[in-house]
Amino acid sequence: MRTLYPLKFSPIPREMIWGGNRLHEMFNKNFPGEVRIGESWEISGYKGKLSVVANGHLKGNNIEELIGVYMGDLVGEKVFDSYGVEFPLLIKLIDSNENLSVQVHPDDELAALRHNERGKTEMWYVLHAEQGAELISGFNREVTRELFLEKLERGKLAEILNFEKVMPGDVFFMPAGRVHAICKGIVLAEIQQTSDLTYRIYDWGRVDKQGIPRDLHIDLALDAIDYSWHRDYKTVAPTLEGSPALLADCPWFTTQRLAFSRRLVRDYSLLDSFVIHICTKGEYSLYYYNEKDKITVSAGETVLIPAMLDELVLGCSGNAEILEVYIKS
Repeated sequence: MRTLYPLKFSPIPREMIWGGNRLHEMFNKNFPGEVRIGESWEISGYKGKLSVVANGHLKGNNIEELIGVYMGDLVGEKVFDSYGVEFPLLIKLIDSNENLSVQVHPDDELAALRHNERGKTEMWYVLHAEQGAELISGFNREVTRELFLEKLERGKLAEILNFEKVMPGDVFFMPAGRVHAICKGIVLAEIQQTSDLTYRIYDWGRVDKQGIPRDLHIDLALDAIDYSWHRDYKTVAPTLEGSPALLADCPWFTTQRLAFSRRLVRDYSLLDSFVIHICTKGEYSLYYYNEKDKITVSAGETVLIPAMLDELVLGCSGNAEILEVYIKS
């Protein structure tokens, strides 16, 4: 019985002080033009912001309800055993019309201790970058807690931050504990644990509509920060036609980039996990149930493929690119 199928969800827009309107311009997201949308939550199991199915006979059901009914058939047996009805990943599209705050996220242990929540490890895939756009990832030298506080108090934090020029296709893995910020002029896809815990460290002197600065969380951040320095913060992975390129591999998610311009068969039978497709370029057809059924996926769309669908066929008449995301068993 064909009860499950590739699921699309209604995006959840989030107005942000630093947001813009490029998600509508680039991907035809149906958001109000005058509202500064910073984030579009494409798939979310986060409490109070549950994604709702937008296609097929399950339209109108939220993701938690679906997991409660279909359990391992939807998310994979081991994933269900670990997370229950909570969907373990949050998929976003982000438009930084202005700089985001310099911030850090706690890891699982600290988040559980302080907030009874999960930590937040994430990765970024750059979809658009204006000329000269950059982001912050970690430090540019070895830093101690004392040096960090000194630079922060003197208004010279930028001196120890690692700024990276970016262009479309760049990848940055952001483990919990790494200080970071998306700067202005960037649109990216974010793959992260299901968490909304953020400790703001510096917010560029910004105020909200009422002229009030946003809260900072420096005391909380100090114990969450990883002060170590890394030589390379950007992930470099070749793009080979029809072959997946590994972009991130951690306990919380695995992400691959797949570029193709012809019919492609994807066998997921050994995963025991749902698979998420994030279409980053072009358009493709996704065939399932022995190619008897299909949906079309365009750039900016995200699809959840149930674990019970072992084999899919991807077809396109031009060039398409997707991110494949799943959890290793």
